[in-house]
Order: sequence, then structure tokens, then C-alpha cells
Amino acid sequence: MVYRIKNIEQFTDLWTTIYNTKGRPDWSHILQYYDEDIYFRDCIQEIHGMREFKAMTERLTNRSQDLKMKITNIMMEGKLLFFEWEMTLNFRQTRTSTIYGLSRITLNEEGKIIEQRDYYDLWGDVFDNIPGISKVYRMFMKKLFG
Repeated sequence: MVYRIKNIEQFTDLWTTIYNTKGRPDWSHILQYYDEDIYFRDCIQEIHGMREFKAMTERLTNRSQDLKMKITNIMMEGKLLFFEWEMTLNFRQTRTSTIYGLSRITLNEEGKIIEQRDYYDLWGDVFDNIPGISKVYRMFMKKLFG
């Protein structure tokens, strides 16, 4: 079987299945769609290669008690795929938080994911759900950057 991303519908099905399986992410069905030389980057980490990428997915699975993801918008043009998402998570005993983000996926000539870049405001979205801290954090950000 050839594992390649062919269209938006296939990708959406593969992606939403990762996060909507009994609360814990399960990457086992999608990892074969990633190139061995995958480059991944988000606001926390930069990863090169399948071994490091797989280790990152395992850490996420082990830390997540209840994690769901919904794709809200998606588009594909040639070898580029962009999608907006909402991730609802609950790490250990903390309250539920929703993180809003966007991912850019680049496919190689074989249709495998060679690069993934995730953009999101981790601390802002998490702090927005903590009473007392949310107001202070937003005032600080507005004063410093607004």
C-alpha cells in the first residue's frame, strides 16, 4: 500500500482520527504518511526526523488525559495544506482549555508530509481559562505589545 496524502477529505479523516479516539491521541494510523526526514516546528520545539517526531507524539499521548481536535477551516493548493483548528485539552487535574491554531503542511513529491509548522498562542489560550490570571495576562500583553 502506498501512503500518500491525496486530498482534503482524506487528510481531514486521517487527522481528526488522531485526536478523537477515547480522549487520548493515537498517531499510529497516520505516521506512515510522514516522510522519514520530517521537519516539525511549533512554539515549543523544533524536531528533525521520524524518530524525534514519533517520540514527540508519544510524549503528547502520555501527557494527555482528554484531548480533542476540530478542524474549522482547511485548504489545499498543490503540495501545501493549511488548516485552522481548535484543540480542547485537559492535562492532569487542570481545567479544560481550548487552544486555537493553524498548521501548514508541506508534501514531498511522493505525497508524504515532509514539513509541518504549527502556529498557536499556547500561554494566551491556556491563561484565558484561569480566573484572575487571564485579565492580568491580557493587560500585560496589551501594555507590552498592543
